Amino acid sequence: MDIALTNSLLRIASANSQAETAQAVEVTVLKKALNLQASAAATLLQAIPQPPSVNLGPLGTQLDTFA
Repeated sequence: MDIALTNSLLRIASANSQAETAQAVEVTVLKKALNLQASAAATLLQAIPQPPSVNLGPLGTQLDTFA
C-alpha cells in the first residue's frame, strides 16, 4: 500500500473522529440549553398566581348555551 494513501486515510479518519466529537459536544450543549429553558419556563408558570374563585351567586358559575 502506498504510504501517501495510508497517511491521507489516517487524516480522513482523524478528521471524521474530530467532527463526530464536535457534533456530540454541540448536541450536549443544546440539550443543556433546552433543559435550562424548560426549567425557567416551569418556574415562571409556577409563579403565576391562581385566579380568585367567584362566590357571588350565579356570577361565573353558570354557563348559558344556545344550540
